[in-house]
Amino acid sequence: MIVEYIRYRIDRQDAEEFEAAYGRAVVPLATAPQCVDYELSRCVEEPEWYVLRITWTSAEDHVRGFRGGERFGAFFAEIEPYVQQIEEMRHYERTAVGGTGSSTPSLYDWAGGTEAFERLTETFYVQVLKDDLIGPLFAHMDPGHPKHVAMWLAEVFGGPSRYTDERGGYHHMLARHLGKAITEPQRRRWVDLLMDAADEVGLPADPEFRAAFASYIEWGTRLAFANSQPGARPPRQAPVPRWGWGVAPPYTPSS
Repeated sequence: MIVEYIRYRIDRQDAEEFEAAYGRAVVPLATAPQCVDYELSRCVEEPEWYVLRITWTSAEDHVRGFRGGERFGAFFAEIEPYVQQIEEMRHYERTAVGGTGSSTPSLYDWAGGTEAFERLTETFYVQVLKDDLIGPLFAHMDPGHPKHVAMWLAEVFGGPSRYTDERGGYHHMLARHLGKAITEPQRRRWVDLLMDAADEVGLPADPEFRAAFASYIEWGTRLAFANSQPGARPPRQAPVPRWGWGVAPPYTPSS
């Protein structure tokens, strides 16, 4: 992906119509397959300055795909009166430097930290061992397995990297699933029992947390299912995934 920044200097008396014009322009922009996302920001200290940020699938997709496509005409017609006010228009590549701040707690913190995930997996595996469908998969389970899974979940949801540091990270987790030939009913039962355990141990029940939690569990178990099939050749090295709050409507968790 590539990020385009366009910096405008707009007279204050024209600001309202400028923003309205972009409100109309983003209608065709948003339907363009080359556009990932966009945002128009206004400077607080010097309100005549605006910055438009558009993330494109690539610079070529922007220049040749979007500008050469059927949506560009409608987009440009709205913003053409302001082209002369452009001070900068460039593409930027993202670097390895990036991250999130702490204004919103991680899913790990919101859940209650390591203790919450250990409580979850201990309760969960008690039920797993009793289950006729997936119990046999864990008949010879290491007594430490529940805590190891808690370490994995804690790291995935933004906690300390103990699974990577102490257990070998993604490669170790992958090895636990290779050749297991997990069935779809077994995968679904695993999910159902974990969700039941989340209720039983009192993990946060707000929709935003549960949606993010469930999205990882679905993603992770479907990946494990695929990797466990005969002949599967998944990549052997990858980072432990890090899961955030997702794409629910803008939300700041409240206590």
